[in-house]
Formats: sequence, C-alpha cells, structure tokens
Amino acid sequence: MKTFVIPEIYKSNIIGKIKEIRRTKDRLKKDFSPTIVDLGPVKFLIARHFGFCYGVENAVEIAYKTISENRDKRIFLLSEMIHNPDVNADLLSQGVKFLMDTKGNQLIEWSDLKPDDAVIVPAFGTTLEIQQQLESLNIDPYKYDTTCPFVEKVWNRASQIGERGYSIVVHGKPKHEETRATFSHSKENAPTVVVNDMEEAQLLAKYITKELPKEQFYQDFAGQYSEGFDPDRDLARIGVVNQTTMLASDTQAIADYLKQIMIAKYDLQPQEVEKHFANTRDTLCYATNDNQEATYALLKSKADFAVVVGGYNSSNTSHLVELCEKQLPTFFIQSHDKILDKNLIIHYDLHSKQEVTSGFIPEQEKTTIMLTCGASCPDAIMEAVLLKISSFFNITNEISETIEALK
Repeated sequence: MKTFVIPEIYKSNIIGKIKEIRRTKDRLKKDFSPTIVDLGPVKFLIARHFGFCYGVENAVEIAYKTISENRDKRIFLLSEMIHNPDVNADLLSQGVKFLMDTKGNQLIEWSDLKPDDAVIVPAFGTTLEIQQQLESLNIDPYKYDTTCPFVEKVWNRASQIGERGYSIVVHGKPKHEETRATFSHSKENAPTVVVNDMEEAQLLAKYITKELPKEQFYQDFAGQYSEGFDPDRDLARIGVVNQTTMLASDTQAIADYLKQIMIAKYDLQPQEVEKHFANTRDTLCYATNDNQEATYALLKSKADFAVVVGGYNSSNTSHLVELCEKQLPTFFIQSHDKILDKNLIIHYDLHSKQEVTSGFIPEQEKTTIMLTCGASCPDAIMEAVLLKISSFFNITNEISETIEALK
C-alpha cells in the first residue's frame, strides 16, 4: 500500500512501534486480537487497528503539501478536512481558513474568493453544487482535492446501479459532510433518499408497501430526497449504499430488511430478487471495517473501562464508542488534556451531546483499560493518552521494554 508523508507532530515512536510489530507478525491482517501492554499495576488492551487510515493520510499529505507549495497564496478549506480538532487547529495556525462549518453554513462568502486562491476539498468530498460554484469563480475544484478514494467508490457504485434503473437509498447521517456529498452525486444519476437508521428504513418501507400515503413521505423525509422523487414510482426498484463510516452491522441490517420488504411485496423467488433490489454489497471502507472488527475482538476481553480517542464530531469514532459502551464504562475524549487526574476525566456523552465530568480510575490493585481511537486520530494523541494514564501508576514494567517484548 502507498505510504504518505505525514508531519512529525502526528507521529509516535510508541504507537508506531506497536503498529509495526503487529504488521510484521500479521501481514494478512487475520489476527484481530488486541495488543497487550502490561505495565504492572495497569494493563492496556490496545485495539489491533486504529488511527489514521489511507484516506486521512492522503488528505493530510495533500493539505500540508498545498501549504508548503503555496506560501504566496491564500489557502482555504471547504470545511474541516477531517474530524479531528488537533489537525484542524494546526491547519488554522498555518493560515488556512475554513469556508464553511461542518454543517455547511457559510463562514466566508464565495464572492471573497479569487481565481488564484488555493481551495482544498476535504476527505469527505463535496457536493456537485459546490464544485460548480468553485468553477464559476475560475477555481479548479480538483487541483487540491483530498476526497477519500473509498468515498468516491460509493459514488461510483451509486452511479452504476442508478444507470441500471434503481433508485438509491443512502444509509448515512443526513447532515454529515460525506452524506451530503454522496447524496449530491447520487441524485445526478438516480432518484435518491437518505435514511439515518433502521427506524427511518422501517418508515421508508411503509411507502414501499404503500401503507402510508405518498403525500406524507415529503414531510417524513424532508430534506432527504432528491427533486421530483415520487415514492410510488421510485421505490419500486432500489439499492442501498452508505456513508463509509457507519456501523457495518447497521447498514447490513437495513439492506437485509429492505430486501425482505421487496421480496414480500413482489413475491419474488431467489433468482428474481434483483428485479427490485440491487446487489450493491457493502460500501464501507476497509479502515472502518478493520477498526470495527478490531473493537469487537477487543470486547471479547475483560477490562475495567474503555477509553476511545477522537473528535466528537467523528462518525467512525462515535460508532466505536457505541460498541464499547454496550459492554463496559466508556470514556470518549479528544485528547490527553481531558484527563484531569487519576480521579477525574472530562468526556463526551453521545446521548446528551455534551461533555461531562466523571470519576476515572478505580482504586484497586490492578487496572485493565481498553484503548482505541478513530480513523482521524493521530498516533501522537494516542501516545499522549497512554502516557498520561500510565503516569498515575507506580509502573513496574518500562513501556519501551514491554513493547520490545511484543516482537
């Protein structure tokens, strides 16, 4: 696989060595068991896969190369390049400005841009409408394009089945940048509707079976369907694609459910299913799959609690938190700064959508901690979290020696 030039500030000797040891011992990536770093009074169970993925490394390399090669130009990002506050803060510190926030609200007017400005497209991709807006300003939207190739793969899949006469059901968070981009590209080739979760998929099914009047569809799915969408006509043949960072199990469940709805409605035999339901296969990226599978494997072990590191608006990270908190206490933090001391931690609650302060490490002889992070979290942040937690213990085993022993 291609290697990328990543700034040193995002690298870690400790985490990098752990990853390299696991890669060397498991080149085919068949072993999803966690890495055990036993420091005596504290033991870390570190997920087999975590951190910067191919798409993120590609985006980081392009962004910093753009900065270094365009010192005489103004540089803009359409919005956050990736969902990690440290990476975005560093880009801002180097003079890069955001044109929009993550919800698509304009921060800098298009009219303020000039043809010789450098505009970076984030890893999530962007909409056709924004591409056209840039082109109207004589700015090439592809010159500094960091769109993840796995996101583009979803666009291509949607286009392929759209050309075969299917409508597209996108499983994704309607307001997420990637889903907005996928929706924009998909609707150019086929009628498209976005479902956020199984509940919305079940609601959509009632329009497939015509249990609900189509007039109500436009209220139930306001802002989530393409122009001219007719549920009576456009839900007769469908295919499911997804935002690449969703839970694989959720997407599969939605696809299986809608497939069964089609089979029941049209009384289809196995060989006839594709008359009404496209075989799109899973469109999650490899890193999302690997990180989720590594988390499932991590959860087979016993621990006192889990720490998941990443941006609070990171979709793939939040799904790792969801998996962990079903089984044990889980702390979702952006960085080591959120760990105040051994007894207090500031962490993000997915349910209340806000940070809360809680007790942290229990008073006991031996503590076991699960540790992982999202695909947009630098290794350096993971190292800082590992070292901060370790500092609260009278460590009997040196970290460097423990890691060397993993070989």
